[in-house]
Amino acid sequence: MTYEEMIVKVKDNFKDKDISHMKEHLVYQFNITGEGEGSFYVEVKDGNLFIEPYTYNDNDAIFTCTADVLFKLISKKLDPIAAFTFKKLKVDGDLGKALKLKEIL
Repeated sequence: MTYEEMIVKVKDNFKDKDISHMKEHLVYQFNITGEGEGSFYVEVKDGNLFIEPYTYNDNDAIFTCTADVLFKLISKKLDPIAAFTFKKLKVDGDLGKALKLKEIL
């Protein structure tokens, strides 16, 4: 899978996601390693979700993982806390805000 294909797949997985209840502004950067390597960010703003294939300088948390782990998280085949515990997901930044990722997934 190329980086571009990964971004399309991520956006497709979230296109119908309702996060209108989330009013807090959150920005997560994802650094993908291995196949599909690259970075993108997920922004929650005014109950809307934005996914862009760029880095974001003022993020709340940075997640680093493989594309395989990312899609297991998205499909709920892997819990984010378990992924972190077993070192499949690295988290840098505000851990309190990072935990809100579960609400987006």
